[in-house]
Amino acid sequence: MNKTILMGRLTKDPEVKYLQDENSTAMARYTL
Repeated sequence: MNKTILMGRLTKDPEVKYLQDENSTAMARYTL
C-alpha cells in the first residue's frame, strides 16, 4: 500500500468514486 502525506487546506469536499473492479476500490480526489 502506498502512503502519502499532504499538508494544506482543503478548498472543497473530496470527490469519491468507486472503481468497478473485483475489490470495489475507492478513489478520492482532493484539492489543496
